[in-house]
Order: sequence, then C-alpha cells, then structure tokens
Amino acid sequence: MALGLALATPSQALAAEGGNPLILDAKEIKEDGITLGHAEARTITDQVRAPGEVTVDAYSTALVSPRVASQVVARKVKLGDVVKAGQPLVVLSSVDVAETQGQLIVASQDWARVASLGPQAVSARRYNEALVQRDQARAKLKVYGMSDGQISALVKRGSSAADGSFELLAPRDGRVTTDDFVVGERIEPGRTLFTVVAESSVWVEARLAPAMAEQARPDAAATIVAHGIELKGTVIQRSHQTDEKTRTVAVRIKVTNDKDLLHPGELVEARIDIASQSRPLAVPAEAVVLLQNQATVFVKGKAPGQFEPLAIEVGETRDGWTEVKAGLQAGTPYVTKGAFALKARILRAQLGDE
Repeated sequence: MALGLALATPSQALAAEGGNPLILDAKEIKEDGITLGHAEARTITDQVRAPGEVTVDAYSTALVSPRVASQVVARKVKLGDVVKAGQPLVVLSSVDVAETQGQLIVASQDWARVASLGPQAVSARRYNEALVQRDQARAKLKVYGMSDGQISALVKRGSSAADGSFELLAPRDGRVTTDDFVVGERIEPGRTLFTVVAESSVWVEARLAPAMAEQARPDAAATIVAHGIELKGTVIQRSHQTDEKTRTVAVRIKVTNDKDLLHPGELVEARIDIASQSRPLAVPAEAVVLLQNQATVFVKGKAPGQFEPLAIEVGETRDGWTEVKAGLQAGTPYVTKGAFALKARILRAQLGDE
C-alpha cells in the first residue's frame, strides 16, 4: 500500500534536484540513531481484566504482641508512625518477667563468682549449675520478648532493674497500621498490639474465572489501575482453590508502592498479561509515525542510504509492539529506530527549511 501523491511529490521533486531528504550518508544515519530490522511475526500478549482488592504484603508484615501476660505502662508510637527495626514501641510490665529478671541478676552474679574461681577451684557440677541457671534465665527473658541488648543492660543495672518492666521492639522497618489498645490495659499473651507493614510493596488479590486464572502464570506482567494511574506489577501466586461463593480463583499480584498510592482495602482494576495464541506481523511502536494522518513505517530503499515511507494498516499496541494488518510484508527491511527523525526531514523539506 503506497502513500498518497501529496506526500510523495515533495520527496520526488527534491530527489530530481539531488536533495531527497530520505537519502542519508553514514554520518547522518548515525546522528539520527537509525537502525534497521526485518519485519517478522511476533506473539502479542493479551490482557485479562478483573476486579482486585489491595491487601498488605504479608511477607513484609509483622505482628507485635507480648508472649506473657502483661499490663501496658506507656505507649512509644501511635497509628501511622514510621518505625525502624529495634525501635521501642510500648512499655509493658509483668510479674512473671519481674521474677525472671531477678533470677537472671542473681544467677549472673553467682556465675561471675564461680567463673572467677575457675573450674579447678569448684566442682564440675557447681560450675555447670551456675552457668545453666544464668543461661536459662536469659533464654526465658528472650522468650518473653526481650532482646539481647535489653538483657545485657538489665544485668549491668543490677537488682534495681528487676521491676518487671520491658519494652517491645519493632521487628522490622515499616509503618504502624494498627494499635488497638490503651495504656493501663491488661494484655494476654498473643494479643496483637501493633501491626508493622513495609508499605514499599502491596498485594492485589484479583478474582478471575478458573479458565482465565489458569492462563495467569507466575512472573507474568500485570497493570493495576487506581486513582486514574497505572502501576506495574507481577503475578506471584495463583490459588489452587476455587471460591465456593463467587466461583472465582484468586490471583496474587505484587505491586511496588513507593509513592504510597495504594492502601489495604481499596478496590482496583487488575490487567494481567497472558500469551496470545496468534502471531501477527508486528513492529516496535516507535517505528510507526503518522504522515498525513496515515500510519507509516520507513523501509529500506533501492539506493544506498535511501529510505522510503510505506503506509500500513495497524492493529492494537501491546508491550511496545504494534500489530501490522496490511501494507508491510514479512522479511522487509524497515527502520526500527529513528522513524521520527526521518519524518522530521520530510516535514522540513516540505516547508523549504534547508
């Protein structure tokens, strides 16, 4: 399919004068960044669309809870705060912790005396008992939620520190998204005090019909549409169970959320790429330009360094590739990069700009 005479005439006129704007030397080709390729069939990805719900990235989420019955003494952070790993979140007090703190202080002092005498001065049993009692008390406090640094500071402070108070620390960097408790409240073991979420990424749970879900492969590209913005994501998991109520299958998509645009509970649209069964002729989207409102590519001409505009009929564009329905034959050399530079040369020639 050839271009119209109105477009071809200026190039032909300039060619007669030795000034065809589409005949370039090697230097001009390099400066314009022009590269050639051969037209060929390519698998174009299709997309399936489905509603989705934003959820927290469970692999980047931590629950903070006491492991022993306690009472809240003081709050260190509040809902929405950004915290760092190891940062104190809340001060608790526990009778069980107080007893164990006292046991550790006594056992540490006892072990210090026995260790200074050495195994030659005391029986092996006495030596081992002192060591085990100290280590058991340390281990018990770690089970209660105290860190090695907190335990070491406790031992240094001595008997005055055995008051049963201790701080729960943030297990990771993140934002506090729940803090459902009040100061003075008695907290049972396992009760969640804080949820700390790394919001740099979130999950989107998309619901697809079983047949469509089968085509959503792990690592497949996905696009999440929310707030009028498209965000890139990747399929990471597909459920192997169909929901009995909706008869749909959950497909989990991981989405980078550096700008904090997505929040758990939001409803979004998920578009998941799946491989099409067809292999149409396709060219890079940047190889197609509009000349006189006609989709056009540039093909290699007969003379060295010569290029010719060729009108084509295009289909959909996916993943940076545009389907060519007519006008271009497979195997034809065409300009894959630099088409806009060639278009600019034609327009300058038409305007008489030297």
